[in-house]
Amino acid sequence: MNAESDERQEVAKVAATGPTGDAVTGDAMTGTGATAVGGQLGSKAPQFIKASKPLHLSWQVGVFLVGLAVVAGGVILLPLPGPGWLVIFGGMAIWATEFVWAQLVLRWTKRKVTEAAHRALDPRVRRRNIILTTIGLVIIAVGVTVYIANYGLLMPWQVGR
Repeated sequence: MNAESDERQEVAKVAATGPTGDAVTGDAMTGTGATAVGGQLGSKAPQFIKASKPLHLSWQVGVFLVGLAVVAGGVILLPLPGPGWLVIFGGMAIWATEFVWAQLVLRWTKRKVTEAAHRALDPRVRRRNIILTTIGLVIIAVGVTVYIANYGLLMPWQVGR
């Protein structure tokens, strides 16, 4: 299954037709008027905001800036202790309330996570992972046993004393 071609096909389908097969008009970047079988694509702004172009544009700028701040916070949390990826995906979800590109990225991410979960639950993969984990634990146990046999219960930084 080629995810990139699937995504391109989905984008082309969304841009060309609505759920009933009728042609859809609207701005492809903001997603106004674009729908798909999986749900509504495009702006989730209230109707009174969508009615005024300047108000809608300022709404989009605000959503973009809030999402950017959350994503930037997630990037900062990546090397630090904290839920960096979760915060980044939260920022993407904020962007997805207004932008089609973010909605498509989130759909692709959800599809890939679901595929990875199915692969991880495959009995052959689970059996292989259990075997590799067991081998790794045996190697660590042998290493600890050899260390204790040679040096006792001393910490490594106290061995030379």
